[in-house]
Amino acid sequence: MQKICIPKEEFQQRIDKIKEYMTKEQLDVILVYGDEYRKENLRYVSNYWPIFERGALLITTEGEPIVLCAPEGEQVAREMSVWPDVRLVPDFLCVTVPDEIEYPLAKFTSFKSLAAELRSRTGLSRLGIAGMDAMSEALLHNIREAFGCQVVDSNEILFELRKTKSENEIACLREAARIAEAGFRAMMDADLVGKTERYAAGIAEGTARKEGAEAIIFTVFGSGERSARIVGRAENKVIEDGDMLMCAMAVQYEGYVVTCELPFAVGNYGEETRYVLDVLIHAAAAGLPYLKAGVPMKDFVCAVRNYFRDAGLSEYDVYPPLHGIGCAEAESPYPDEKTEDVFREGMTVNTDISLFGLPGGSNRIEEGFVITKDGADSLFPSMRVYYEEWLKNSENK
Repeated sequence: MQKICIPKEEFQQRIDKIKEYMTKEQLDVILVYGDEYRKENLRYVSNYWPIFERGALLITTEGEPIVLCAPEGEQVAREMSVWPDVRLVPDFLCVTVPDEIEYPLAKFTSFKSLAAELRSRTGLSRLGIAGMDAMSEALLHNIREAFGCQVVDSNEILFELRKTKSENEIACLREAARIAEAGFRAMMDADLVGKTERYAAGIAEGTARKEGAEAIIFTVFGSGERSARIVGRAENKVIEDGDMLMCAMAVQYEGYVVTCELPFAVGNYGEETRYVLDVLIHAAAAGLPYLKAGVPMKDFVCAVRNYFRDAGLSEYDVYPPLHGIGCAEAESPYPDEKTEDVFREGMTVNTDISLFGLPGGSNRIEEGFVITKDGADSLFPSMRVYYEEWLKNSENK
């Protein structure tokens, strides 16, 4: 069976598009920064993802890109990166400590020597940085000093390129969703009453790893009264009969992240809890017809929020109900009721339809979709069946 991944040819296409932007903006070099916490841009252009260190990709208008990393991550960089030219820079050492760490076997280069090399290759009057907002002030200062040229923020090019997904990217997202759904289902099917939240989260996370998850980016968890914590962590609280369970698990596969969150309750739950589940599922159904290429993004947002308004629940609706997904768990677009942009074919989005603070408990729906010209294609087919059956049963009551 062929592995689902992004081929090198597609990485080359991304670099070519960036070079077109560089020519248009008169940029000689773009430095794409990343670390373990803000990996998305660097992963997108190189496939490299640092572990507790920093990394970057230097892109010039001529020649192949240069991967920059730190000594402990060198082999990881050589293993993961689609670009073979890997250099070590001392500025990218461990993110979390101020101490100077000695690496006597490392063969370091420097930003200054890199700048001299690039200056001789293509000239160096304007340097673009993608990920400037994720850098420390000290690191940005060192780069400015070493390159000695005009530095501009080039985040927007990466944000724009990442908005629309290729067939390979969508395939990676589908696999991430399959894995996430398998983990979530294993947790839902388990007898959780009397178990701790961490035990329940462990079922989902462990199953996802067994199914091939590259990483669990996060697991948000809360049961009973703790379900009202919008981004709460799983604790040692014991799950009780009738508790609402608010769990969102973000799974990464080949650099692509999908979050699975199906709202549910355990055991013999009451009518107030059932009402919360019911209104969330109906609000999601109200928005679904607007997830379609050519439709203004605000139409989806308004449909969901108007449903909550009509139900008198606006005070529990705490943030917009949709965002993009891809190399980050949440990325552009992140529309609100005023966003004029329209959905484009090939966009991938995640609903984030939530109510927090109701008497019956708090929860949200997170379901990934691929935008097509005919509508929205769910990344979670069995979850979609669950919602459709709920709606059908609700109509028959």
